[in-house]
Amino acid sequence: MVLPKTIQLVTIVLLSAVAGVINAIAGGGTLLTFPALVGLGVSPIVANATSTVALWPGVVSSMWGYRDELSGSTRWAVGFAVPSILGGAIGAWLLLHTPPSRFAAIVPWLVLGATALFMVQPQILRMIQRHGADEIAHHMPASIVDRTATGHLPSAPVLCCQALVGVYGGYFGAGVGIFTLAILGFIGLTNIHRMNGLKNWAGLCMNAVAALMFMFSSLVTWPIALSMAVGSIGGGYFGSRAALRTPQRYVRRAVIVIGLLGGLWLLMKAHA
Repeated sequence: MVLPKTIQLVTIVLLSAVAGVINAIAGGGTLLTFPALVGLGVSPIVANATSTVALWPGVVSSMWGYRDELSGSTRWAVGFAVPSILGGAIGAWLLLHTPPSRFAAIVPWLVLGATALFMVQPQILRMIQRHGADEIAHHMPASIVDRTATGHLPSAPVLCCQALVGVYGGYFGAGVGIFTLAILGFIGLTNIHRMNGLKNWAGLCMNAVAALMFMFSSLVTWPIALSMAVGSIGGGYFGSRAALRTPQRYVRRAVIVIGLLGGLWLLMKAHA
């Protein structure tokens, strides 16, 4: 059942504000907004494209906050931009050419997969940190561990992996940052702030091209997109102020529960 438009838009603003808070504190806000939009009567493929466009201001502001962390890593930033843009364009193209019925069948597994990835994120980060510590202790001095500051471009395998991440980000995107952090961690980077800067830059690039392609399609519902943008900006601002005072474990548990329930609900809906 589709709610009246006024109630729908007010609900979307509130949900987007909560998602903005969640993104500022722990990440994973898409796992709240996407199932919610579908539950409000928006088709899965339209919900996905609309969310990508609507969350663009939040991606830009997040990148702006990390801009200083890319100082000295210009060549890596340029190197990561190319596969991220190409991958994002391919992913967006695939979404635009996916029949709505097929996307509705695929998306429950994407939500459940992203939720599972979100669940193991702390373990992945701890593994990355241990790997970085081993690099310092056994292979190279700490002064040259930061490969992004050497003036060299990322290697071809790294760029290929990032291109695949870009395809996923352009197509769906929930949890995409965890993939980028994993790539950066397993090649030896240890500065989490520099890693987050590159992650946000790559996300900005892939989301920019995907959002641009969706804007010229018929998939974006603009009243919803604008409402989400307002809510997410407000929620992100207040969430960033509360981030240091909020126990992240409780927020993470809430996101996991919502993601699992949302994914299972979408799965049952697809097979109804």
